[in-house]
Amino acid sequence: EIRSSTTRRLFLHADIHDTFIERLIKAYEQIKIGNPLESGILCGPLHTKQSVRAFEQGVEDVKAQGGKILHGGNALHHLVGNFVEPTITSIAHDAPVVHREIFAPILHTIKYDDISEAVAWNNEVGQGLSSSLFTTSPEKMFNWIGPEGSDCGIVNVNIPTNGAEIGGAFGGEKETGGGRESGSTAWQQYMRRQTCTINYSGMLPLAQGIKFE
Repeated sequence: EIRSSTTRRLFLHADIHDTFIERLIKAYEQIKIGNPLESGILCGPLHTKQSVRAFEQGVEDVKAQGGKILHGGNALHHLVGNFVEPTITSIAHDAPVVHREIFAPILHTIKYDDISEAVAWNNEVGQGLSSSLFTTSPEKMFNWIGPEGSDCGIVNVNIPTNGAEIGGAFGGEKETGGGRESGSTAWQQYMRRQTCTINYSGMLPLAQGIKFE
């Protein structure tokens, strides 16, 4: 399922990048594509032909903007339905295609050397719904969820970008919008709220130096 909170960019530290990519590709090779009502199928079709075209354009843009397709990259036109291959790319953080929401199974992998640049790259896109950091460092965790960390509406640690927000306030920032759904304040969306003040003192404070006689 491609959701608005599905991971689009994966920043990998240089120390683990190559090994992680190798393991990630092996994991993607296990994904079965087909009818999602059948047992064992993990990747069903996209909703429309237009979605398939958006996927294909995204793959072409990756190639045109200096990126590489590490896995997948093909629309499966021989299947009945709007099927595409879950795709992994390797590309620069500032490539225009990386900053665009395609709503297709394309994961952009990006190598970084310092956590501060990874956080900056995370925040440089126009969207700001959900983000995750995987680390064992308490310092990095609290920096990530603090004012100098992720600028998304949902900020996770050691859990994916989607699926963990059940019961919490769901919503984003920047181009994603500033509203929230669910969470402890969800009931407020169904009310017309007013601020009311009643003065029982018998006195009415006026502006400094003003008398009402």
